[in-house]
Amino acid sequence: MSIDVLNETDYALDEMELVACARYVMEQMRVHPQADLCLKLVDEAAMEVLHVQWMDLPGPTDVMSFPMDELRPGRDGQEPEEGVLGDIVLCPSVAARQAREAGHATEEELLLLTTHGILHLLGYDHAEPEEEREMFELQRQLLLTFLATRGRAGA
Repeated sequence: MSIDVLNETDYALDEMELVACARYVMEQMRVHPQADLCLKLVDEAAMEVLHVQWMDLPGPTDVMSFPMDELRPGRDGQEPEEGVLGDIVLCPSVAARQAREAGHATEEELLLLTTHGILHLLGYDHAEPEEEREMFELQRQLLLTFLATRGRAGA
């Protein structure tokens, strides 16, 4: 599994923790072990350009996902597909504001957004209430179990 982190911001990031989270989520979702993922951190100006270009929405957002080979979670009895999972673009300054509002650390918000982005790359969405419940519950379970394996649950 190849996971690259491209930090184009001044944000001091624990890249290994972000990679560990992404690897954990991909393994739990049974993504092929040779799949590739890129995590890119950008400033608000760069994120706003992407948000307008791809979503036709103003202002910067926290995370955007760009699937490549449209890989899906592995299923019991089926070999997962090999390929490029895609790119996740994160905006640490937006994540920091959200973390303050939620009462947790920016690093935890970035782990949440990474998990969220991977689920989008795997075809999950939250446009409809039922989809939102399914995606957010899965996201919560994945993040909590990751944090528990790192000795940080409830941190």
